[in-house]
Amino acid sequence: MSAPAPVPHLKRSLRRFDIMAMGVAAVISFDVIGQIAAGGGEAATWIAVVAVTFLIPYALIFAETGAAFPQEGGPYVWVELAFGRLAAALTTLFYWVTNPVWLGGSLVFIAAEAWDGFVSPLGSGTAADYAFKLVFIWTAILTAVVSLRRGKWITTAGAGAKVLSLAFFTGTAVAYGVQHDFPGLDDAGFSPTGAGFLALVPVLLFAFVGFEAPNAAGDEMHDPQRDIPVSIGASGLIATCCYLLPVLAILSAAPAGRVTGIGGFLDASRLVFGVYGDWRGPLLTTVAVLFVFGLLTQGSAWMIVADRMQAMAAADGGFFSRRLGEFHARLGTPVLMNLLSGVTATVFMVAAMQLASGDTGAIFGVVLTVAITTLLLSYLAVVPSLLALRLRRPEVHRPYRVPFGSGGFTIATLLAYAWILLGSWVALFPGTLEPLVGIEYDFRDTWGVSRTAFESFTLGTVILLLAVGAVGYLTQHRRRRLDAGHGSGPTA
Repeated sequence: MSAPAPVPHLKRSLRRFDIMAMGVAAVISFDVIGQIAAGGGEAATWIAVVAVTFLIPYALIFAETGAAFPQEGGPYVWVELAFGRLAAALTTLFYWVTNPVWLGGSLVFIAAEAWDGFVSPLGSGTAADYAFKLVFIWTAILTAVVSLRRGKWITTAGAGAKVLSLAFFTGTAVAYGVQHDFPGLDDAGFSPTGAGFLALVPVLLFAFVGFEAPNAAGDEMHDPQRDIPVSIGASGLIATCCYLLPVLAILSAAPAGRVTGIGGFLDASRLVFGVYGDWRGPLLTTVAVLFVFGLLTQGSAWMIVADRMQAMAAADGGFFSRRLGEFHARLGTPVLMNLLSGVTATVFMVAAMQLASGDTGAIFGVVLTVAITTLLLSYLAVVPSLLALRLRRPEVHRPYRVPFGSGGFTIATLLAYAWILLGSWVALFPGTLEPLVGIEYDFRDTWGVSRTAFESFTLGTVILLLAVGAVGYLTQHRRRRLDAGHGSGPTA
């Protein structure tokens, strides 16, 4: 099996700093910081554990593979080379659909909540609320449509806004803590527990995956074989600090029980910004605007890379129509796939609005879990494909290698894969492992919806995606056979 044909019209516009900034923009998730902090003090403990035992091996294997196989499409190419077109098509569908689902069902809701509470009232379910969400979704899509030479500056600005906001918040929280003797630390509880671990593991993995995403634009990088390993290492370190330090800051400032999943970061900002006196209001508004901008550019960063992956799948005959894999001659972007993402995000936003009758917290938690599930499930094929390529394609030049050769690569892959397996199960079937270790679990109290409604939404999404992926692949497969029968196309 060979890699898909190169895409015409692409221009090399990504340098090392751009790749790193795109990784930071995509991976640092404003929307999960509050979700993590809601886990209490042990959240910081588990961040450290996951960073050492998952993020490091994950970064090592993706840095080596990304530098060795830097073709446009990234993970789609890797899975296809390792396991064939069908596996790659289904994997890429899960990877891609995560992003319009997440954009339309999670990012847009937390952005609207922030805007409503700190910038200008929108109301819940009002015309203004719908208008804001539509503008948010389609602005993110349009920033993915423009040429990467220009679009990269939008994601770079978003990465800067995130790091600046989190650094300012962390410093302010320290100042607040000094004034008030760090009121949240007394009851934070940093000792790890089984219940806390099972609750946090999917969202922590979701927070730390995605550093390979810029590889989807591999043919648009100036020197991917040298720049990818360095960029993954740098963005991984930045992301770890941008999760651990703000979570510690939130926990130190906010009393126990004050932190909520959807409002954690900005609610804590409202509290600690009291140190600025009369400047509190304007500063809160400024940070909220940066917060919304960071969410917007996060969505656009993922659209830029995930749409390219899915376009490569379509162009290679793995998804409905090859037209969806066409890149615009002047812009160098998969415009039709971008538009499909926008429509999917819009449909999911409307569906999520109906899911919990306007209960934003319930919508946020359930839809975020759907996004976590679909993304983690995609790694069930991506991660082993890296090991398969390492063992089956030893002749490929590898500018960077994981320490200790194939043995080191294998151990790192098994560690990362064990985490992905656990996170996928817990995300898809929450509350099933807790009873096995003697932990009580109240489903409705945890999620705000019944298990039936939850599983219908999550499992239903997974089953629907498998059906769509199979039909899309078979449609193209049938078309290839017909073309071959008429002597006008390939058979494979």
